[in-house]
Amino acid sequence: MRQVSEMIELLESRGRRRYGGEPVSRLEHALQAAQRAERAGAPDWLIVAALLHDVGHLLDPREPAPGDDGHHERLGARFAAPRLGRPIARVIALHVKAKRYLCAIDPGYREALSPASARSLILQGGPLAPMEVEAFERLPYHREAVQLRRWDDEAKVPGLATSDLGHHRSRLEDALRRATAAD
Repeated sequence: MRQVSEMIELLESRGRRRYGGEPVSRLEHALQAAQRAERAGAPDWLIVAALLHDVGHLLDPREPAPGDDGHHERLGARFAAPRLGRPIARVIALHVKAKRYLCAIDPGYREALSPASARSLILQGGPLAPMEVEAFERLPYHREAVQLRRWDDEAKVPGLATSDLGHHRSRLEDALRRATAAD
C-alpha cells in the first residue's frame, strides 16, 4: 500500500531530528509512544494514533520559532483523517488539549512534565479553565486522548529498545483499509 509506505518514509526521513528539547528523536518518541500503547493493551487504531500523534511536526519542514506553537496537532489530524479515519484523527487533534486538561485537573501532572513540555504548555494556552475542562470531558474520544497524552509523556527515554516501523505496518494498512471503506 503506497500510502502506508509514504507514512513510514515520512517517519523515517523526517523523524531522525531531535524531538524539541527532549533527549530522543521524533522517531524514537513515536515508536516509544506506540510501544506504551501496545503494552497497555490498546486497540490497534489507538496504537496507530500513538505512533502518529506528532506527525504534524514532520509535515511542517520548519522548526517553530520561540513563541510559535506550530499547532502540530491540527496538521497531524488533517493528515490522518483521510488516510486513517476520524477516530485516529480526533485523538491526534485532542492530544495537546489533553495535556492542558490534565494540568487543570491534576497539579502533580503539571509538576511531572519535562522542561520542554512545560515550556510548550505555555505556548499551547496553559491549563484549561474550568468551563473548558467540562467541555473537553464531553468531547468524543477525550478519554483516549488523555491516555495517549500519558503515553506521550512517558515516551522520552533515551536508548529505549522498541520495535521498528515495520512492526506497525499491518496496523497502518488496516487503518487505511477501514478509512477507505468508510468513505
